[in-house]
Amino acid sequence: MNGDWLIRGRDGRLSVYLPTNDAVLCRAELGPGGPWEPPRRVGGDQKLRPGPAVGQGADAYAHLAAWRPTKLGEAGLVHTTQFRPRLAALDWASIGHPDKTGDRTGTPAVAVDVRGRGHVFVRNGSGGVSMRMQKEKGGWDPWRDLKGHDVQGRLAAVTGESGRVELYAAAAGTVLHWRQEELAAVPTLVGEREILVRPDTLHALATSPDATTLFYANDAGDLCAWRSGSEPVTLLPSAGPGPVSAIRCELDGHDCTLLAQRSASGRVAFAAYPTERESAGAWWTESGPQLPADAVVGLALDEEERVVAATVSPSTGQLLVTRRKDEPGLALEAWRKT
Repeated sequence: MNGDWLIRGRDGRLSVYLPTNDAVLCRAELGPGGPWEPPRRVGGDQKLRPGPAVGQGADAYAHLAAWRPTKLGEAGLVHTTQFRPRLAALDWASIGHPDKTGDRTGTPAVAVDVRGRGHVFVRNGSGGVSMRMQKEKGGWDPWRDLKGHDVQGRLAAVTGESGRVELYAAAAGTVLHWRQEELAAVPTLVGEREILVRPDTLHALATSPDATTLFYANDAGDLCAWRSGSEPVTLLPSAGPGPVSAIRCELDGHDCTLLAQRSASGRVAFAAYPTERESAGAWWTESGPQLPADAVVGLALDEEERVVAATVSPSTGQLLVTRRKDEPGLALEAWRKT
């Protein structure tokens, strides 16, 4: 999944979204902190193409977007909303193609603004980015070409504390940054920074009322952080080759950013530092069993604002979950199969 696939619903229950070759499955807690239900197919019986995306708004509703085959050699994007983890999602609804017709052009990304409107972004056939936004009273605005060039890999969409949507994309030798200047406005390309980024390593996080932070791996394999208007900062060497997950949480009374990544050794590595104070330094601490090579890590906060980490392996479908203990630091419970 592109986006935060481990989320907390309005009822406090956690859920995970698990892509398969032709569908998205959802698993949810039967009760906060309790056992998990079996996987359920999301959005009906339509067959999907690989690479779905998920985003969540302040109302805790989950918005998902994916490609589905339409006819030989062509595909179109579809969207669904799931209002609560244990309720069935709406059926997948077509939202078209950024170039009107054609095959899949890239992995979509989803963000949800403060008013609950989904924004679906995707690379278009010209190498830039296009977006389609929900209307507040139903339906969708037309596809908008946001420009850009040479976009590579997955996009990183995020909603800032202001409720405005932002987007980051890796391009040839640069990072592109789009931002809404006001609510419901079409995002504009506000910055282009010369950074050598490994595609498919971008993760964006809201870190203050005025800023979002982009995490990415550079060409040397270091994990870096960048905020528009400032210099990129090298945090520490990447723990492994896969994507990083990040959330903000309170650790020992401090507002911290917590990072998690599958390490080169196959375990989960965690690192934390005071939010937006990258100069304080961070270091990895490994936890849990060895995982399959395709395992990814997700982070969330449960209804008690405790850190929850989960790993899932697409090849095995195995889901492991741990929670922070009620003690100082980042001590975790034993990892549990669900």
